[in-house]
Amino acid sequence: MTRLVLTTDSSAAGALEQAGLGDLVLTIERRLVWGPLPSGAELEAFFAPRTTQPHSLHWLDDTPRWRLQKLGVKHHGLIELFSDCDTVELWMGLDPNAQLILLWLLDHCRSEGVAVSELVIRRLDITVGDIDPQRLTELDQQAVRLTQDHLELASRAWRAYRAPTPRAVSELLNDDLSMLPQLGRCLLDLLEELPDVTTGLGATETRLLELVAPGNVQPVNVFPRHDTPDARPVFDYWEVGALLDGLARCPVPAVTGLDEGPFSLDMHNDHSRHARYKQSHLSLTDFGKAVLAGSEDFGRHNPIDRWWGGTHLTNDRLWRWDGQGHSLVAPA
Repeated sequence: MTRLVLTTDSSAAGALEQAGLGDLVLTIERRLVWGPLPSGAELEAFFAPRTTQPHSLHWLDDTPRWRLQKLGVKHHGLIELFSDCDTVELWMGLDPNAQLILLWLLDHCRSEGVAVSELVIRRLDITVGDIDPQRLTELDQQAVRLTQDHLELASRAWRAYRAPTPRAVSELLNDDLSMLPQLGRCLLDLLEELPDVTTGLGATETRLLELVAPGNVQPVNVFPRHDTPDARPVFDYWEVGALLDGLARCPVPAVTGLDEGPFSLDMHNDHSRHARYKQSHLSLTDFGKAVLAGSEDFGRHNPIDRWWGGTHLTNDRLWRWDGQGHSLVAPA
């Protein structure tokens, strides 16, 4: 019997393989919380058999080539591989990006008419990659066999995230999402990354200002910790670095003292530049202190041009989130 396991983290894939919990253990790590989403054609081609898809736009691209060769997997489409396996288990991470991959995958299964009785999702409350493989075999992670209702809910949520406004995502919070237990938390975490109704900053940007506030703080101390038990960060290392750049390298900075940049692969590959970056001593500007106190709006003094799912956020089309009222605020 061939057991296929899909996960959203390479560390988790290694642990699951070492624990012998799957014969084929594959990873999908496509980032969906940062930048514009793939086009409709790219989304459709992602899970199809490999033909001419650019690298990073095929579902097998996040699994190391040596592992694919070892497993005898090369150009398979998702549904094609499903049909070659006796069981398919989804071990998706807890963070919002992992949950978005789950929504995308289930939406694809619905559109392709996959027999849902073949799919099992493991309800996780742990970060699998942090667990010793031996202990992993002893954990009782609840297995839930999916139904058409699971796929319909996932498809609805995925369409909402891809929509040109966050309205449909906000409205989903009023519905019963318990079939996909992490979905409600995922959507709320994402909505909290919209510009705040008062400060104009998302939750991660606000947290960066809070960590810099004591002053004389080095960059390494403001990056979110991914190894704490309840950590479900929305953004990864590179994305947080870009957010910090945005707070420090703008017309009216909220952060001062960042001595090198931009936060790029080129900067990391240059030892002296990277060393200067790490040795920076960060503090809030007076403006940054005012933003953190809620008496200034970052977006009224600085350009905003970024993507939130299918929503293009700009200064003149700025959807905001009211954290206290748990409500979406449309552009004025």
